[in-house]
Amino acid sequence: MFKTLSGVWALLLGIVLIMLGNGMHFTLIGLRGGIEGFTATELAVVTSGYFAGFLSGARLSPVMIRRVGHVRVFAALGSFMSAGLITFPLVTEPWAWTLLRLLVGFCMSGIYVTAESWLNDASTNETRGKVLAAYMIAQTLGIIGAQGLLTLGDAANSALFIGASILVSVSFAPILLTASQVPAAQVARPMALGALFRSSPLGTVGIFLLGAVYATQSGMAAVFGTQIDMTAEQISLFVAMLFGGALVLQYPIGWLSDRTDRRILIFASAALGAVCCGLAWVAGGTLWALMAAAFFAGGVTTPLYALFLAYTNDTLAPEDMAAASGGLVLTFGLGAILGPMGTGAAMQYGGPFAFWLALGAVFAAIALYALYRMTQRANVPVEDTDTYLYVVPTASPVAVEAAGAWAVEKAEAEDEAAEQAAAEEAAATEEDVTPSPRD
Repeated sequence: MFKTLSGVWALLLGIVLIMLGNGMHFTLIGLRGGIEGFTATELAVVTSGYFAGFLSGARLSPVMIRRVGHVRVFAALGSFMSAGLITFPLVTEPWAWTLLRLLVGFCMSGIYVTAESWLNDASTNETRGKVLAAYMIAQTLGIIGAQGLLTLGDAANSALFIGASILVSVSFAPILLTASQVPAAQVARPMALGALFRSSPLGTVGIFLLGAVYATQSGMAAVFGTQIDMTAEQISLFVAMLFGGALVLQYPIGWLSDRTDRRILIFASAALGAVCCGLAWVAGGTLWALMAAAFFAGGVTTPLYALFLAYTNDTLAPEDMAAASGGLVLTFGLGAILGPMGTGAAMQYGGPFAFWLALGAVFAAIALYALYRMTQRANVPVEDTDTYLYVVPTASPVAVEAAGAWAVEKAEAEDEAAEQAAAEEAAATEEDVTPSPRD
C-alpha cells in the first residue's frame, strides 16, 4: 500500500489541505450567518448556490482543461477560490454570499476534475482501487479536521475565513510542484435522465433524494446548531460527527454490499437514517442524542451514494457506465440544489428542529422507494454484481467513472480467478478418480 501511494502522496496532501479550507468555510457560513442575523431560508439559498456552482463546474472544467491545460486551470481556479473565501466577511449580505458560493462551488468542482485526472493518470489497473480509496479517505479526513480548526478562532471576525483561504492557497504547492502534464480530462456526456431512469429507477430517484440529504447535512447542520444556541465547539463536533460516521460505517456497509442484495442494504441504511432523525427530533436539545443521531444519519449518507452507484452499474452494460455515471452526478447535483431550500423553508416556519423532520422524511422516502422497487424487478445475483468502492458525494465525474471502470475490472478478474480455480479443482478431482492402467 505504501509503495502504491508513494507516487501520489503530494496530490493526497494537497487534497487534505483543500478540504481543510473548504470544510472550514462550509461550517463558517452557518456560524457567521447566524451572527449576521440571516434567516434559515437565506442561508439555504446560500448553501444551494455552492451546489449549483459545483454542478456547472463539473461540466465546464473539462472544456477549460482541454483548451489551456491542467496546470493553468488548477492554478486559476485555486486563486479564485482563495479570493472568494477571503471575501465572505467583507460583504455580509445574502445575495453576495450566494454569488460567492457559486464561485467557490464552481472552483472546487474544477479542482476536483483536475486533481482526479492527475490521480487517474498516475494509477494503473492494479493500483487504481487503492489510490481512489485513499483519495476519498483524504477528502473525508480533511473535512473532519477542518471542524477542529474552527475551534481556534472566532467566527465573528475574519481570522477563520483568512485561515481557510491560506490553507487553500498553500494546498496547491505540493500538487503543482510535483504533478506533470497529463492528457486532457475526458468526461462522458451524461446519459439522458429518462434513459437513466428506465435503466435504474431506484438508482436515479435514490441518488436525487440523497443529494438533498447530503447538501442539507453539510450546509444546514451549522445553521441548525446556531439556531438552538450550540456553542461553536459543539457545532464543530456536530458537523464532524456527520462525516466521522461515514468514515466508520463505509467499511461494514461496503463489505455487506458485495455479499447481499444491494436493495436490501439501501433500504436498511435509509431506514436507519430516518429512525435516527426521528429520535433526534424527539430528543430535542439533548446534546449526546444529537451527536449520536449525526454520527449514524451522516454515517449512512456517503455509503448510500456509493451503493447507488454500484447498484446502477449492476443493471448496465459496461459501455453505458461512463455516461450513466455522468447522469447520476447530474441527478445528485439537482437534488443537492433543491434539498437545502426545502429544509430552509421548513426551518423558517417550523423551527430549528424541522431540520431533522426534513432529513428524516427524505430518508424515509428513499427506504420506501427501495422497498417498492424490490417488488418490481428481480434481484441481480450477488455473483454477477460489480465490486463496491467507497466514493464520496463530492467526487467529480472523473473519479466516479474511474471507480465504475475499476469495479467492473475487479469483478471480472475475480470471476476469472474463480473459474480458473474451479477448473483446476475439477481437473484434480478427475485425476483422483480416474483408474490407473494397472487397475
